Amino acid sequence: MRQTARDHSSDLPAHLQIGPWTRAFYFVACSAAFVLLAAFAVKIESGPGLTWQSLLAIPAGIACADFVSGMVHWSADTWGSESMPVLGKRLLHPFRVHHVNPGDFLKRRFVDTNGDVAFLMILVLGAAWSMPMESPSQTFWAVFVLSLTAVGLMTNQIHQWAHMRRAPWLVRMLQRTGVILSYRAHRLHHQRPHTANYCIATGWCNAPLQAVQFFSVMEYLVSACTGLQPRSDEHAFTEAVSREGGDR
Repeated sequence: MRQTARDHSSDLPAHLQIGPWTRAFYFVACSAAFVLLAAFAVKIESGPGLTWQSLLAIPAGIACADFVSGMVHWSADTWGSESMPVLGKRLLHPFRVHHVNPGDFLKRRFVDTNGDVAFLMILVLGAAWSMPMESPSQTFWAVFVLSLTAVGLMTNQIHQWAHMRRAPWLVRMLQRTGVILSYRAHRLHHQRPHTANYCIATGWCNAPLQAVQFFSVMEYLVSACTGLQPRSDEHAFTEAVSREGGDR
């Protein structure tokens, strides 16, 4: 069923409202994540194993973060149901809403947008703090983790910027040079059936993954092994929204 056109964005579903206690938790999580990230960078810089070869881990970590963002995005778009405990409302519902009402994402504050990911990055950085950095190879992996977490921490924010027709000027410069995901590149994902350009951090992985039909192959394998059909819950969500709109 084709989605019914809307005259007012207020008719569309929206992200769940964030309460004051949750927002306070998100604020603490964001602050702690950025402090830990900076402290980890200082620890790497002052270690004995840092060499110029270690810097090669930076693009590797960034690309890995972009790939992970694509895997999470694809998984949330394609599988599961809103009725699932915890993940249903915390992860899947926002993705269902996002395809029907992408403009609502722009109304979210910084801490609301990044709080969940910041908490996860705290756990990753906490575990990474014990990494040895005595040799160049050990430092290489520390720099890799630093790059991965830095981009991972900002993934939702980069995604939000990619929905702005006119992002802040520095962000636009990074988008134009291909450092992070651009509005034009991400717009391809929001064309039906929403099965392209899943990677939402830098977008570096989108072209090669599309070239080998990576996510299509993954869907075939999952369906063959489990019998599950991709995007069945999202189709039901979109149809329900269309019916509600037609009843208004």
